[in-house]
Amino acid sequence: MSEITTEQVAHLANLARIALTPDEIAKLTGELGVIIDSIAKVSEVATADIPATSHPIPLTNVFRPDVVGETLTVEQALSGAPEHDGSRFKVSAILGEEQ
Repeated sequence: MSEITTEQVAHLANLARIALTPDEIAKLTGELGVIIDSIAKVSEVATADIPATSHPIPLTNVFRPDVVGETLTVEQALSGAPEHDGSRFKVSAILGEEQ
């Protein structure tokens, strides 16, 4: 197991401004040690002749054709709007700013 100490965990918690109890520090010390050991095992297996991959099976995105379909008319789009000027939605100004 890697040598990670409770002092290191407490220091990291302090840097991250996370308040930890002594029990939490002890628990995280063990958990971080396991994580570091796991990374070390993966590093031992990884070799330079094997390319890095994000997925074991090559994937291809499947897209439907981009075909323009039926759309709403301006009148249909504005029919449910609380306010409009005949061709655009009207919204009230925010933060007291007028345009």
